[in-house]
Amino acid sequence: MAGKPQGSGAALVRQIIRCRRLRVQLFGEGLFADPAWDMLLDLALARAARKHVSITGLCLASGVPTTTALRWIRLLEQVGLVLREEDPTDRRRSHIMLTEQAADAMTRYLAAVAQGGGEG
Repeated sequence: MAGKPQGSGAALVRQIIRCRRLRVQLFGEGLFADPAWDMLLDLALARAARKHVSITGLCLASGVPTTTALRWIRLLEQVGLVLREEDPTDRRRSHIMLTEQAADAMTRYLAAVAQGGGEG
């Protein structure tokens, strides 16, 4: 897949996710809610691992209530950052993935962070 984080990119995404979780552990929940970003990080990691992410899984990764997460997923779809794809083996389930535009942006973001030009 073009534009996907590989190698150290995936490791960097894992590190960013760990740091975000540590921030919540140290300062408590509710201060740093950023569900869209948490979803994009989770989807970037899944893309690197070539794994599917269910809507339920993405809701969990967001760290907010399901209804709130579903609103964010719809917004991410509307702005062209994620795609919803029906599971061919179970039509009741859908998978969510980054669009090429979002994957390219995540790759550029991770490169900037790796060079010290950004933050998680």
